[in-house]
Amino acid sequence: MRRSVLDGWSSTERYASSGAVRFEERARPHHPVVELTEEGALALGRQYWQEVESFTHRLVRAREHGQHHELRLLGRWTLLRFGAPEVTVGESGARSRFPIVGGQLARTPGGSITFAQVVWPSVELRVTVEGFVPRFDGRAGSRSLAGALYRYGQRRLHVGVSRSYFTRLIRGAAR
Repeated sequence: MRRSVLDGWSSTERYASSGAVRFEERARPHHPVVELTEEGALALGRQYWQEVESFTHRLVRAREHGQHHELRLLGRWTLLRFGAPEVTVGESGARSRFPIVGGQLARTPGGSITFAQVVWPSVELRVTVEGFVPRFDGRAGSRSLAGALYRYGQRRLHVGVSRSYFTRLIRGAAR
């Protein structure tokens, strides 16, 4: 039987009363997938943007404008807009954090998405969205159509992209 590439896969989500979400996906590769450098941290983000395009069959496209990034539907409508990445590199890992500054899927600017590789005490990959207030309210117990759109659309898409992203990173590092 073939061993799963996504050892240690987990996905958690929390909703604040303000409507802000925090969700995190994790996987545990056997070895680091990027170097602990600024370039390695930025590569985590670059690979994620590429994975969004691949996973959506380019219905959603990533665009870079200087230091800023956008996810655009059919290349026209800005779904999410991100500010310049904030990179942190140390002995325990590397991460790139992109602040969310707007877009059609954000009710208000705020929050961030962070791509991280932790190497101590064990190797772990993470994608964390925190402080994001989605236009479609996904809070538990929300029975609105907007809540359903978030839970069964935007949230599921993010989880699917994250799983595919981790798989591609881990397989690429194994080569």
